[in-house]
Amino acid sequence: MTQKQTVNGIVESVLYVEDLPHSVEFYKDLFGFEKEIMDEMICVLRVPNRQALILFPKSIAQEPGRTTSPVGTVEGVIPPHGGSGRLHVAFSIAASELEFWEERLASRGIAIDSKVHWKQGGWSLYFRDPDEHLLELITPGLWTFY
Repeated sequence: MTQKQTVNGIVESVLYVEDLPHSVEFYKDLFGFEKEIMDEMICVLRVPNRQALILFPKSIAQEPGRTTSPVGTVEGVIPPHGGSGRLHVAFSIAASELEFWEERLASRGIAIDSKVHWKQGGWSLYFRDPDEHLLELITPGLWTFY
């Protein structure tokens, strides 16, 4: 008998940032994310429910061969990967916390780009991080699976 195999979540999302320490403080202060690891080349922030937000300095991504070539480690080889431009990450929040997050953003001087009430249900708050990445706080109801 064959057992069904399923993917059960997204573990990592990556953003490239101009000033790594500044961005780390932004995410720690706003969301309370804790550092898993950090050095001059990477910061891994713990997001609830076994997820990670990884921040790389843009300078790393722009160095020739840095993200376009495999990287050898003691554990094995990491295939080339990288990104550029403004990216997007959405974080889930409870519907009952929507107003709290609006107030929290305002108290930190973070402008809300847009607030959307989806016809199928759920709300989205869109705003920018220090590198102009589009962040979204989303309540359940937008998708059939969320």
